Amino acid sequence: MVERAALSAADLRDQLGQLLMAGFEGTDPSPAILDLIENHRLGGVILFSRNIESAEQVYRLTSTLQAKARAAGHRYPLLIAIDQENGMVQRLGEHVTLFPGNMALGASDSPELVTAVAGATGRELQALGINMNLAPVLDINNNPANPVIGVRSFGEDPEQVARLGLAAVRGYRQAGIISCLKHFPGHGDTATDSHLALPLISHDLARLERLELVPFARVLQEEGADCVMTAHIAFPALTGDPALPATVAPAIISGLLRQRLGFDGVAMSDCLEMEATATTLGIEEATVRALEAGLDLILISHRYDRQLAGLAAMRSALDEGRLSPNRLHQALTRLQRLKARYLSWEQLPRPEGLRLLKQPEHLALQRQSYRRAITLLRNDAGLLPLRLAPEQRLLIVLPQKEGASRVEDQRYPVEALVAAVRSYHPKTEARLLTLPLSEREHQSLREAVAQAQLVLLVTVNAYLDRAQSQYINWLVTEAPCPLVALAVYNPYDLLACPQITTYLLTYEYTRPAIEAAVAVLFGDAQPQGHLPVSLPPLHARGEGLSF
Repeated sequence: MVERAALSAADLRDQLGQLLMAGFEGTDPSPAILDLIENHRLGGVILFSRNIESAEQVYRLTSTLQAKARAAGHRYPLLIAIDQENGMVQRLGEHVTLFPGNMALGASDSPELVTAVAGATGRELQALGINMNLAPVLDINNNPANPVIGVRSFGEDPEQVARLGLAAVRGYRQAGIISCLKHFPGHGDTATDSHLALPLISHDLARLERLELVPFARVLQEEGADCVMTAHIAFPALTGDPALPATVAPAIISGLLRQRLGFDGVAMSDCLEMEATATTLGIEEATVRALEAGLDLILISHRYDRQLAGLAAMRSALDEGRLSPNRLHQALTRLQRLKARYLSWEQLPRPEGLRLLKQPEHLALQRQSYRRAITLLRNDAGLLPLRLAPEQRLLIVLPQKEGASRVEDQRYPVEALVAAVRSYHPKTEARLLTLPLSEREHQSLREAVAQAQLVLLVTVNAYLDRAQSQYINWLVTEAPCPLVALAVYNPYDLLACPQITTYLLTYEYTRPAIEAAVAVLFGDAQPQGHLPVSLPPLHARGEGLSF
């Protein structure tokens, strides 16, 4: 622990790098990240998919980063963090066991399952040398138009989100992984992506305490938290300023999080290079104001020049008296207390730990957790499970889609979906559509549908996509054969086409989710999930059918 009397002004300047977590390009340590570690005493590193090539490579990478920090005289190992939320936001791909994201787990509504998934995720991260997971998301998804949270949330009910959030924190803690609650004080009720602009939530404190704050308050009260990440969202009812992100707002960090909720752990920013802060304040000003507001760890994920600018801004603010020595001592103390609890040079992972990855126990948990998530919401005509004769033609129709938000960086498993269906019914054709359809493409699709005995309509956030919504409504209305709709992302697509009569939900477009859904389609598994959000006025939260 850093004692306030122990650091001179020069020592304090030397330790300012501990208050920064930085990212870098490449699968080997870049000169930039090595400079930050060796010459600026960098506190932490964040990894993205751009840094991932294989499990063995990630282990070598984290080991090298830690060796450089140790050789440079760091008292504790680096924080090495990643966004491995599971589901649609996960950086490690198939190099580790894939597990369901929050909304899929919300559909199973099992705290025991959530703890098991978090524990298994944590153990695999530990084996790779990653000691911090920027999860769980505790945002409540009470706005269907939210472009950045959605299925990253456990659902719309604050009690359920709190219950499952607690379970996740316990699982990570059992695995010895530092977890981080996000995005305080709540990113759920907005239709703006903070990667692109500054969202604004107009609710007052009374409303936040009834809804958005419930999961954060419950976890802090019952389990405690290692770290809390703030949201780049304006809350003018709390701050008086519609242009002030929560990340730099003393009323939210020092007032709400520290004083009202009593949190004395590490509070960190989301990436300051996101447009919500980068264009409104700039990196230097955002860095200083975040520390002034009460944050302890500044995340700058991408550019080396901006990382250096953030460090220079810290030094200048200290020299000019804008950042007091006491405030910086406080931040350093919290960070070193966290590191002392979880990290030591004597307990870094060893290469034999890689055997933990994809172990049979974890793969069994993967299968169980995904199958428990699949939700059958409508089966009006009794089409499911499918009973197709071998000679009958099944047509899969699906849109060509990119990631729903910048936080997501994986390819959708189109080939896996088609292969999974063909494994049950070989006479399957697939049409991948680029929307909006040209007249020629429309006619070609019409002819393919006319030759099919069943259409499997795959929807990907159609309720937010006018072109997709239009062709879905046409297809559902005009198809001469039975049609099954499979929503492979957010569950709200039924709102875009309420006349759909057979509707199955996966909550994420990932390979194991697709395989679980196809098993349900063909009766190889029972649908077990229940809707964790409402689809007003069509369906209430908690609905779900079985065969």
